[in-house]
Amino acid sequence: MQIQKINKQLRENAIENIKNKRERKKDKKPINKYAASWAGEDRLYDSVGYTIFIVLPTSGCQWAVDTGGCTMCSYIADSPLCPISDDQLIEIFDEQWNRQLEKTDITSHENVAIKLFVSGSFLNRNEVAENVQDHIFNEFNKYDNIKEVIVESKPEFIEEDALIHLASLIPDKIFEIGIGLETSNEQTRLNNINKGITNKSFEDAVNKINSIKDYDVRAKAYLLVKPILLSEKDALNEAVQSAQYAKDVGVKRLAYCPATVHGGTLMDSLWKRGSYNPPWIWTTVEIIKQVRANVDIPMIMDTAGFGTRRGPYNCKKCNSKLKNLIIESNLKQEVTKELEEFTCACKDKWEADLEFSDVLNTTTNPKA
Repeated sequence: MQIQKINKQLRENAIENIKNKRERKKDKKPINKYAASWAGEDRLYDSVGYTIFIVLPTSGCQWAVDTGGCTMCSYIADSPLCPISDDQLIEIFDEQWNRQLEKTDITSHENVAIKLFVSGSFLNRNEVAENVQDHIFNEFNKYDNIKEVIVESKPEFIEEDALIHLASLIPDKIFEIGIGLETSNEQTRLNNINKGITNKSFEDAVNKINSIKDYDVRAKAYLLVKPILLSEKDALNEAVQSAQYAKDVGVKRLAYCPATVHGGTLMDSLWKRGSYNPPWIWTTVEIIKQVRANVDIPMIMDTAGFGTRRGPYNCKKCNSKLKNLIIESNLKQEVTKELEEFTCACKDKWEADLEFSDVLNTTTNPKA
């Protein structure tokens, strides 16, 4: 389809520009500088705990390289765009891991989770070789208070034997695989997002995960709030419907990712032309209310980019307050009374946006 061709061309141009800029620099960025790690309070399955986030640079998302990737994702632009040896990747992991161990005595925390991100799919052994995966998981298994280890993967790299092998390295921990479902609407996912994941491939991957009985292996669905070419009303409805679908398929946790506009993407191109805006924060609040009331599995609403020019936005008066209330809701896994009752003058504009979405037929939502 035309949208896939445009997306692929934009991605190729963006990657070419990035490579040219890097080549022109006299002091090139070392590969280990593409890595990052941080830690803080976060919600685990059964409690509030301490979570360590680690981002490892790999050669790049295979889907993005082959097809242009997803219309909102910039991970490929943040990767080194070059081969990385197994020894290099192990060294980079050790550097980030030791940095977090030096910052805090993690044994002082009763419940710890590890969220491990790469440039594409952790389970793609062309990105992260088996010996690198083993090295990382063996480190995690040294700590009894690490309760959860979370990675991400596209469905095509999720194989039962590989899952059992990795789970056996952390036998007493929850091993969770996050899958970018984005939406239960297959047409939106394939055409608007260019995800390359069908409902069947998602269902098959979740079934593989749930078929493992000897270890605690779980599936998580990432859901995108407001892909391109969707009205605010349609985006809200799809987000809510997607939660029920994912739960019915068998995922054990949901993570919503409200759209934030990243450079070099088709979303960015549309945004610059005034043909796309990220969702209202009010939309994310409504999703939280409906999903918590009707879908009985844990859910998190990411607040990255809230209140920024390229992220979810209401108005200057309430952006920060609602962000904090949503973070509180994530930690408590409930709709607090303050979040339920909170209002602001800008809410009338959001409600009008929803009411007239079909009439206006627009994917933008101008805000004060």
